[in-house]
Amino acid sequence: MKLEEQLLSRSENKCELCQSAETLKVYEVPPQTANTADNCILICDKCLAQIEKREELDSKHWQCLSDSMWSEVPGVQVVSWRLLNRLSNESWAMDNLDMMYLEEDRLAWAKAADLDNDSVAELHKDCNGALLQVGDSIVLTKSLDVKGSTLNAKMGTVVKNIRLVEDNTDQIEGKIEGQVIVILTKYTRKQGA
Repeated sequence: MKLEEQLLSRSENKCELCQSAETLKVYEVPPQTANTADNCILICDKCLAQIEKREELDSKHWQCLSDSMWSEVPGVQVVSWRLLNRLSNESWAMDNLDMMYLEEDRLAWAKAADLDNDSVAELHKDCNGALLQVGDSIVLTKSLDVKGSTLNAKMGTVVKNIRLVEDNTDQIEGKIEGQVIVILTKYTRKQGA
């Protein structure tokens, strides 16, 4: 039986964290050397996006951990522990963490990839806090001189089809007058937001 079929059978076609029946994906709980049913779990897109910090943690969504933390599946236990730690500013999460018991090897596994305990996802946001995504259009909120060029991008200029700068949430790329420039997100406003 293939791994995905094993996980579907074990989870009864539901997310092993929140019990959603939406689109399910196999999540390989890092770090691991081989994919087994014990170190992989089946989760929905919403859980995956928040685990991978592509979305901000939704505390209400993760109250499901009060149930999933009791799972006998090692991968579910490890992910539950990591998420409860990321949500440690919530009293219910701390209460659950205090009740949760992990064997030494599972606790070591949980801590192995839990290098960043903060609950804030690193996302590109404009000056108003609106989430920026690839392909969005933005409006400049300040006139900007482009370094190494005579170009001056005026306040109110619309920049269409932006790209996000990886590893730097303070910057995006866009074309102004045919020239690709890097723009600081604090000087942008998402168009239509």
